[in-house]
Amino acid sequence: MRFKDYYAVMGVPRGATQDEIKRAYRKLARKFHPDVSKEKDAEERFKELQEAHEVLKDAEKRAAYDQLGADWRQGQEFRPPPDWGKGFEFTPGRGERGGRAAGPGADFSDFFSELFGARSPFGGAHGFESAGRGGAGRGFAAAGQDHVARVEIDLEDAYRGGTRTLELRTPEITPDGHVTSKPRTLRVSIPAGVVEGQQIRLAGQGSAGMGGGPAGDLYLEVNLRPHPLFKLEGRDVTVQLPVAPWEAALGESVSVPTLGGPVEMKLPAGARAGQRLRLRGRGLPGPTPGDQYVTLVIMLPPDSPQARDFFARMKQDLSFDPRAGLTASARASA
Repeated sequence: MRFKDYYAVMGVPRGATQDEIKRAYRKLARKFHPDVSKEKDAEERFKELQEAHEVLKDAEKRAAYDQLGADWRQGQEFRPPPDWGKGFEFTPGRGERGGRAAGPGADFSDFFSELFGARSPFGGAHGFESAGRGGAGRGFAAAGQDHVARVEIDLEDAYRGGTRTLELRTPEITPDGHVTSKPRTLRVSIPAGVVEGQQIRLAGQGSAGMGGGPAGDLYLEVNLRPHPLFKLEGRDVTVQLPVAPWEAALGESVSVPTLGGPVEMKLPAGARAGQRLRLRGRGLPGPTPGDQYVTLVIMLPPDSPQARDFFARMKQDLSFDPRAGLTASARASA
């Protein structure tokens, strides 16, 4: 995917005011509009111009785009950073899909779709009526817009819940017409058992109302950080557990890490590598708590004279051929 330098497309510096962007768009739109332009690439240039304007005219999209930094150049290979959109407060869109313009409906580039399309928190049009309660008026009073922000929390926080301090960034236009990102710190109560994509509602933390109307709400959409040990499947947790060959063979009790702390688990005698065992109710809490699934990984001891001697005696005493079944199958098929 190629990076789009929207400032270069518009012919304005990165620090341009919103009025300067508006004037640049009007000038270039007259020059490249396909109905009037004599330029041979007018249609393509006009489409690029619309896409750049769609981003730079919007305080939220522009502030988010600026977070990518100024080191990217037009046409460079680009992939969005893994934390794209995290902690960024924005106004929900009205349902535009798949990187289409909020206006005439022109198709935009893959770059735009990846950053601002249907799967992005910044997708959709913005405006007074776009928020969940933003257009509800009573006389001259109107409720404030709802806001949404994607936040990352650790899997342990999702398991235990509790109060956490979260940092958000709120885009706003300064009096001189520039877009800036204002930091915002919130103390948030995280319910135990929250899952990926779940929203936490903070009443009255959205935009202020007008004419005495109530403030909007802020919805925090939860993303769970990757964990070095556990993987999440819904409310179920999976973990790979290294065990010694004799622990698996004898069916010994072993200590297993869980989100709630280590627990003892008795292995079945003759346990196999890759075998999946269940610890009931040890996943994320909820109306139906998740389980923890333990996949066994049989580990050999470090190489040493003692280990080699031990395995040599096993070879002599057990007369075990792990490939005997393969030999029998080959003979039967011959």
